[in-house]
Amino acid sequence: MLGRREDGFHALRSVMVPLGLADEISLEPAEAFEFSCSDPSLENGDNLVVRAARHLRQDGALPNLRLNLVKRVPSQAGLGGGSSDAAGILLAAMDGALGDRPTRDWMAVARGLGSDVPFFLARTGALVEGTGERVTAAGSIPPWHVAVVKPPVAVSTAAAFAALDRSSRTSRPRISSVSLRALEALQRGDFDAVLALLHNDFQAVMAAEHPEIATALAALERAGAGRAMLSGSGSAVFALAREASAIENVLARLDLDPGYARFATHFAPTPAWNAETSASR
Repeated sequence: MLGRREDGFHALRSVMVPLGLADEISLEPAEAFEFSCSDPSLENGDNLVVRAARHLRQDGALPNLRLNLVKRVPSQAGLGGGSSDAAGILLAAMDGALGDRPTRDWMAVARGLGSDVPFFLARTGALVEGTGERVTAAGSIPPWHVAVVKPPVAVSTAAAFAALDRSSRTSRPRISSVSLRALEALQRGDFDAVLALLHNDFQAVMAAEHPEIATALAALERAGAGRAMLSGSGSAVFALAREASAIENVLARLDLDPGYARFATHFAPTPAWNAETSASR
């Protein structure tokens, strides 16, 4: 994090990568808009999927669609599940999958929905800066694998930023940014360099605020993960590996109670990535 801005938002610089762990959205024509979700607590008009659907029509009215969301990405975990769902709706419209392509400034729409939504329009790894509006796509990314552990605690993004503001961390100039070096290492497919550059300003603060996060981080490292890291502002933590078998071994050796959800996943493949599908579109 680069610090709190005068407008109250926080300036960020992060390397983000899409995962194969994903929610599922299905759409079909209906007489009126209908929304259902595998998690009934998320069936409300403030859900990012519903908010994104309002941008499919020029007048902002909800379209005549039956929309079902199957949640697989844990909520309040720092994994961007809700943001990726909103981006999925926008991408479907951009690709013409929902009929005629509406004329919109899709990046502006994404920014209005949430800070992480513009990243998911890139459909690949990226350096994300500002309040999420500056997205530098990485191009194709390596097929690495990921262990994700979600502790039995939910983290509010606002509370995480407040905790970080209370800490004594200082801003870093862009030229010396670990994120810039991590992006370059990711583009080169240099696994060891990426592993060495892993860093998250939230990690120490959130591990102190939520002992469950510290427990999950320590358990991953005891299980042979090498380096474990907090995802976003938490509460999920992760570890990387070149091979799927290494991730399976780590998860099999975890000494955590069943309340700690665990997932074996991978970097989402981006073979079709090109300049036309970048977030600058």
